[in-house]
Amino acid sequence: MGPGALAQVLRSLTLPNSPNLLIGLDVKDDAAVYQIAPDTALVQTVDFFPPIVDDPYTFGAIAAANALSDVYAMGGRPIMALAIAGFPEDLPAATISAILQGGADKVAEAGAVVAGGHTVIDAEPKYGLCVTGLVHPDRITAKARARPGDVLLLSKPLGTGVITTAHKRGLARDADLAAAVASMTRLNRRAAELAAEFALRSATDITGYGLLGHADELARNSGVGLRIAAARVPLLPGARDYAQQGILPGGLARNRSYLEAEGVVRLGAGVDAALAQLLFDPQTSGGLLLAVPAAQAATLCERFAAAGETIWAIGEVAEGAGIDIYEP
Repeated sequence: MGPGALAQVLRSLTLPNSPNLLIGLDVKDDAAVYQIAPDTALVQTVDFFPPIVDDPYTFGAIAAANALSDVYAMGGRPIMALAIAGFPEDLPAATISAILQGGADKVAEAGAVVAGGHTVIDAEPKYGLCVTGLVHPDRITAKARARPGDVLLLSKPLGTGVITTAHKRGLARDADLAAAVASMTRLNRRAAELAAEFALRSATDITGYGLLGHADELARNSGVGLRIAAARVPLLPGARDYAQQGILPGGLARNRSYLEAEGVVRLGAGVDAALAQLLFDPQTSGGLLLAVPAAQAATLCERFAAAGETIWAIGEVAEGAGIDIYEP
């Protein structure tokens, strides 16, 4: 569901609560957090979707990496996953096995286990995970803790939405699709581990609501404004080209319409139109957006570089509200 439609549905719900529920539906965050001991809390999330690539094993790996990402965004460590899936009755057993194996292998790469799951019959294949992780209550990287002066860092380039849309239309170049797949199958595990070495205030991962949708949640929850330098935002190969051709996923338009209706995004006059579209592009298994104290940002970037991990400084946290997109 788009952000606007989901918000409307959630407004009408009355849900049970508990003092142990540290993060739930009362705030928009990446996963729920439930404290079970003074030094331990459970992190739980669920995510699934239909195929965005042709190869079943790769689809399973991408879906699993996407689901695991929410635990990393909360500062947690995945320990267990349950598979959730829907498959047509006539889908070959080998194809189903490949999807499940792709997901299981990605969970193993995260240092966790697949302990079971549930399947239903569905006309369109769908697959994902319900993931459980652990985090110390003092180390939760919630969206509500960014502070003015923090530097915004992004760990993966944007563009998976437009590239996979181009692929569905038979228009994507092989090299561009390969780069997007490599990005989507790369876990945020190492990026989260490196970030945990620093006094990280707040984080989120970039998925279906796009960079600006998830950044907006971080800004609103923290009661701050954000400034993002459009030219510093990294893009996957081919992403800008496809956006310039108008090859855009439907979710991009929903993301943009919602944020523009809310009046929270202010686009500078000099921002390139195609680049602006990509800031709303729904990502699958996107990177982490980190709010890092300015005094530690340069050292964190150096640490990432030394570990062979990508990271880009794309803006800063400011006083006020909303998101200003500017050309530096």
